[in-house]
Amino acid sequence: MKSHASYLLKPTLKTVHWGYYQCNLTPALTIKPGDIVTIEAVTSTPPEDFEAAGIEPSLVPSAHREIWREYDVKDRGPGSHLLTGPIFIDGAELGDTLEVHIKDIKITAPIGFNRNKLGRGSLPEDFPYYGIRILRLDLEKMTSEVLPRVVVPLRPFFGNLGVAPTADQGRISSGAPGIHGGNMDNKELIPGTVLYLPVHIKGALFSAGDGHAVQGDGESNVSALETFVQGTFQFFVRKGRRLRWPRAETPTHYITMGLNEDLDIATKIALREMIDYLHEDIGMSVEHAYMMTSLVVDLHVTQVVNIVKGVHAMLPKSVFLKG
Repeated sequence: MKSHASYLLKPTLKTVHWGYYQCNLTPALTIKPGDIVTIEAVTSTPPEDFEAAGIEPSLVPSAHREIWREYDVKDRGPGSHLLTGPIFIDGAELGDTLEVHIKDIKITAPIGFNRNKLGRGSLPEDFPYYGIRILRLDLEKMTSEVLPRVVVPLRPFFGNLGVAPTADQGRISSGAPGIHGGNMDNKELIPGTVLYLPVHIKGALFSAGDGHAVQGDGESNVSALETFVQGTFQFFVRKGRRLRWPRAETPTHYITMGLNEDLDIATKIALREMIDYLHEDIGMSVEHAYMMTSLVVDLHVTQVVNIVKGVHAMLPKSVFLKG
């Protein structure tokens, strides 16, 4: 049996790019298909925000403190997310699909935050101000008491999982998702899920960040319960398998995604992607596939706050008889 290498990629000044994806970044790590990488990520609020809320300084990871203190300000943006990577996957080329198996995700600090930004979110006219709430996390019970006697179960995932965009796109924001993946904010991307991303350049250049302890579909006020996370991923390359948009597969569902500034168009993309999947991979006629989208496919609003909105369509595997 072929053995695969395992790596740990920590966030440092040399392994973090702040607020963007770009095709000409120097790889933080080069791996072969089948290799496993554990990636750590820090958050997009400064250490001072935690300390101002009474959080003990020792609970704020030292890597987070160093990056916020020393990262070149001129190299930030246009987005706000601190992304760890990129990872160069040998053999990945334009026209392939990067297959990312999410093996594990852990929260690495018992603190997090939620904030609304002036002019952002679903209801900026109702909440025309900046606000931040620092929250403690119980990592034994995997809950957070977000208000007195209001306890929320934690379900961590990475909001940002993406590859480099095409060369002609240049530097693009980590804030909006697209054909590269990026800030999809899809809470189904948890351990046991496989994420499929279209490859746009040699090596794919995969990065991850934007740790979420928990989030509702929609991410209505523009942030989840943001926190520090560590994820373990295994990477494979599907040669010659070209996708137009990111897709995913959980133990129970097939997922297609639609991304557009117009929520109606995002919905159409997700549905057409599902019809294509049922037609091309399962062998249904397009008419039968369209019927299936109405009978058993659930449409979820992934997020509505990142300029480019998201819809994901979920098809239960249980409708397909075995044998």
